[in-house]
Amino acid sequence: MSPKKHPSADNTYETERLILRPMSRDDKDFIFELYNRPKFIQHIGNRNVNSIEDAENYILTRFAPQIERLGFGNYLLVTKEGNEKVGAVGIFEREGLDIVDIGYSLLEEFEGKGYAFEAAQKVKSIVMDEFGLTKISAIISKDNISSQKLIEKLGLRFKKHVILPGETEELNYYETE
Repeated sequence: MSPKKHPSADNTYETERLILRPMSRDDKDFIFELYNRPKFIQHIGNRNVNSIEDAENYILTRFAPQIERLGFGNYLLVTKEGNEKVGAVGIFEREGLDIVDIGYSLLEEFEGKGYAFEAAQKVKSIVMDEFGLTKISAIISKDNISSQKLIEKLGLRFKKHVILPGETEELNYYETE
């Protein structure tokens, strides 16, 4: 018997300008595009999403199981005005981190509009208010200054440098106070 899906797994949320809905296999084209942008690879890393099929498998094996088990995970960001897919924000269990980690990425053409902060603020409040998490963390490459500023604005503080299992890059590690 398969484990029961978490009751919050299908929840969709709204902010002033965005709809946040759980990432699904229908978002495979978007994930393929986002994960292959040079900026994504530079700041987040190459996730070996080399085809639409890879993107679908990534969603089904990485995103879906966590959201079904915990009720929260990776959300697609869609603008209310124009219904455009602009990016993703999520809270992730990550090997090598004791505290769940917030992550986000936008298509470059939608950066600088405050969408990432608006969505990250919403996801942070969801996991803390609805799911009772007391802390979240973030890991950011040392050269990604704009992301570091966003995380600090979100209320997380730099704690130390970390290297995740299987990786070589030393990252900045942030945590809620």
